[in-house]
Amino acid sequence: MRVLTPPEPVVLHPGEHAVFLAGSIDMGGAVEWQGELIAALAGAAGVLLNPRRAHWPAAWTTDASSPEFRGQVGWELAGMERAHTIAFHFAPASRAPITLLELGLAARTGKAIVCCPDGFWRKGNVEVVCATYGIPMVADLAALAAAVRARLAAAAP
Repeated sequence: MRVLTPPEPVVLHPGEHAVFLAGSIDMGGAVEWQGELIAALAGAAGVLLNPRRAHWPAAWTTDASSPEFRGQVGWELAGMERAHTIAFHFAPASRAPITLLELGLAARTGKAIVCCPDGFWRKGNVEVVCATYGIPMVADLAALAAAVRARLAAAAP
């Protein structure tokens, strides 16, 4: 399993299944769940697109005029478009406004799998969106890893 992070180009090998990791980051304030999911998927075939940077310099702004910010958002949007699966995780202690936006973008694509544990402040909204658009929804990261692994296995040649 390869893992790509920004600003690495999203280059997929022929037949390679890509999984975008969409979920709580909250400018680095959310629990670092991506590492746990990456570890749980070790040995699976495919590539994980992880938007969480190891370091986000404090001087970078979240303004559209900032080239760094525009590059980050562009990487995420391109990653979601290129991905075959989008694995969402809504951490209970986070607000995740961007993840909610991304779920709206992905709801009709058939790519989404959602993990929304009890305690997420807008779990009801997430449940309704998932039910309306037939998006599989699981309760924890272990179940999300299992669902992603099953999708990867189904896509294998």
